[in-house]
Amino acid sequence: MTRTLAVVSAGLRLPSSTRMLADRLVGSTRRLLEQQGEQAEVEVLEVRDLARDLVTHLTTGYPSDGLRHAFDTISAADGLITVTPTFTASYSGLFKMFFDCLDDTALVGKPVLIAATGGTGRHSLVLEHALRPMFAYLRAVTLPTAVFAATEEWGGGDAGEPLVRRIERAAGELADEMRRRPSPGVPDPYGDPVPFERLLEGR
Repeated sequence: MTRTLAVVSAGLRLPSSTRMLADRLVGSTRRLLEQQGEQAEVEVLEVRDLARDLVTHLTTGYPSDGLRHAFDTISAADGLITVTPTFTASYSGLFKMFFDCLDDTALVGKPVLIAATGGTGRHSLVLEHALRPMFAYLRAVTLPTAVFAATEEWGGGDAGEPLVRRIERAAGELADEMRRRPSPGVPDPYGDPVPFERLLEGR
């Protein structure tokens, strides 16, 4: 079976450590899915490429074709990886703008792996005080393990080993959640709540 994985990378430069972290998370998730007999179809959305479209959408209310494609990709995905650089102890403004424009029902019940990059590990709490509350508001299934990558962890060796372990643990959680989602064409027993009127009829 093929599972779809959407990736939102909010790095501002090319190359960027934000995209590097996103790629490593994708690689681990795809490998773990394949070990369980699943295939992964991945689409990476670079928010920097949508910056002008996001501003236009906020000021006019009309998404461009590119922005609509990005939103549709996320809505249809079995899982989502989001990675933002850390600015002033929070997510980047561009990252927040993207999710401000996304329909507030697009992530309901969807497994989301949150991740961030920064110059020092002192900023790692951005995952808990900024990203996790935002995705809780959007009613996503935010995975227990969040991944923060500081500059010094990219050097490899002993310094990078904790990052490798966090990536593997988070990717394992995402792969498991994606595999639990209903197969195409199979109704989700939790997806369609019984209308209140029908509950009253059964009293």
